[in-house]
Amino acid sequence: MSNPIASYLGVHADALPLREQRMQLIASNLSNVDTPGYRAQDLDFNAALKAAGAARESASGDGMATTSEGHIRSGEIAGLNPFQITREADQPSLDGNTVDPDAERAAYGRAALEYRASLSFLESKVKNMLTAITGS
Repeated sequence: MSNPIASYLGVHADALPLREQRMQLIASNLSNVDTPGYRAQDLDFNAALKAAGAARESASGDGMATTSEGHIRSGEIAGLNPFQITREADQPSLDGNTVDPDAERAAYGRAALEYRASLSFLESKVKNMLTAITGS
């Protein structure tokens, strides 16, 4: 059976946690800007969002049910994010660190803006739902 709340909230219900995860990866990159050998990480957001949408649709009744939190669902590897990617440096450093602080700050600003946009869409949907329920 399909979840009517998830279908009402649409893609932003899936996008919000992914946007948060991407912001955490970028913040981790910024905190490791001086760590020798650190490889900058990012999230393949489009692929992750597509997989989240497919997982939501398969959970509507066609997918296999898990009976324990320890079960591995398809595409999920214990604790690893299959959509996490290593970003190559535009200009390599001598110590092997691939973090470009200026590019990371710009990426974080954009990710924060996208997160806030998704949050605003969700807030709007919830307000509309509350208006429909209460009538005011």
